[in-house]
Amino acid sequence: MRLCYLHLPRFPVQRRVVETPSLSKKPLALVEDARGVRRVAFASAAALKLGVRPGMTLASARALTPELAAFDFSPQAERAALLSMGEALLAIAPAFELSAPDGLWLDASAAALCGGEEGLCRRALEICSAFGYRARAALASQRFTARAMARYGERPIEVVEVYESAMALSSLPLAALEEDDSSPLASLGLTTLGEAAALPLGAVVARLGAQGLRALRLSRGEDDTPFTAEALPERIEERISLDWPAEALEPLLFALKTVLDRLGARLAGRKRAAVRLVLTLRLDPAGEAELPLSLARPSAQPKLLLDLARHQLSDLTLDKPIGALWVRVEEHCEDPGQQLTLGDGPTGDAALEVVLSRLCTALGQESLFSARLLDRHRPEGGFAPGAFRPPERPSGLAAEALGPLAPPPDGEASLARPPRLFPRAAELQAELGEQGQILSARLLGKRRRVLAMAGPERLCGEWWTDSPFVRDYYQVHLEGIGPVWLYRDGDGRFYLQGMFD
Repeated sequence: MRLCYLHLPRFPVQRRVVETPSLSKKPLALVEDARGVRRVAFASAAALKLGVRPGMTLASARALTPELAAFDFSPQAERAALLSMGEALLAIAPAFELSAPDGLWLDASAAALCGGEEGLCRRALEICSAFGYRARAALASQRFTARAMARYGERPIEVVEVYESAMALSSLPLAALEEDDSSPLASLGLTTLGEAAALPLGAVVARLGAQGLRALRLSRGEDDTPFTAEALPERIEERISLDWPAEALEPLLFALKTVLDRLGARLAGRKRAAVRLVLTLRLDPAGEAELPLSLARPSAQPKLLLDLARHQLSDLTLDKPIGALWVRVEEHCEDPGQQLTLGDGPTGDAALEVVLSRLCTALGQESLFSARLLDRHRPEGGFAPGAFRPPERPSGLAAEALGPLAPPPDGEASLARPPRLFPRAAELQAELGEQGQILSARLLGKRRRVLAMAGPERLCGEWWTDSPFVRDYYQVHLEGIGPVWLYRDGDGRFYLQGMFD
């Protein structure tokens, strides 16, 4: 199995800088409690240049660098952020496995879809770069080989061919092994994996036991550890804590954009689209405010989600500043995709979706609906209101019962159907000509001339019920009204069925 390892150097520090750009190029450390002492777990490049090292106490680090910014290191939060990155990478790989806190493995079986194995690595780095992260990638047949080459290789992208792992690893430092595996070999004075791989197997086992055997096998590129795909969480949500409580809209929107970019990438990686979301604002020092976000059409586009959230926040008044926020996807569905137009992008559709989503959020899910076709003979019963969802394709007996939606056979006339049908048809008084054509109709208390007419089209059916129908339908353009759809019933009277936009 071919695996790609993605290494994000000092990922917790990178994530902190991405969320708070003002920390860029400044001394920064993430600290954790170790037996009651606060010690540095990760440090930024600026802090490392000033002498700050992982494992150093926070007091010692601040003695070297008084301006050092320190934040708590949370393994759970870093793992959640790495999991979000893995879900975004599902767009190019069928599965991933975490290597917390700064890397993950990708199943490279779909490399052919990215232009080959090097193309897969390049595409993975592009996705990381879109999130603001620096990364290195390596692809090999063993987990350890891919991980070691990504961490200690000379180039940002390394591709190790099958059966060439030992040669590729030979020049890497002994530190490429885990500390527990490298310490026995380091005691022998070895410095590279190539030197370790040259040791006789029997002597290593006799002196160092199973631990030395494992280190020797890894140095030779022999790693049979299986790849275990990460289980995706059922709930899709993203959180961010603000270093300073926000009282204005601008810093809040910046944090929200970061959250929605991640959320959109996770949805896109799963090939899903959001239907309903909830934006939760944690107030400082206490309290919460929830804003529901309903989409008129399922989408995973961060820009659309941000526009909808911006309109909701612009009308919001809170008596406390906001210290954190998170967005949770309450309902999602399969992403139907969108066919793009030739030339410029469909910006008009995007603006319309924002308007419809705002109406849906403000007035409720039932305020907007789309017509859902039903297997009915009567025009007024041929559809039912449905939510804005991708239509499910019928299968089996249901598909056979509905049959294909095909145009009428040649020679048979079929009038267009109006987008607006009345719940109950309204009776009309129509004036007919000598040949049966409609000359005028009385509507809204006024006689209106017919300017154009198409028809008739006979519709009939339901002979097996107590109320069968036989109707002749006409598409008529009435003076002062526009195009309407009316029919003549079997009793000779005329009825208005619907109107065209």
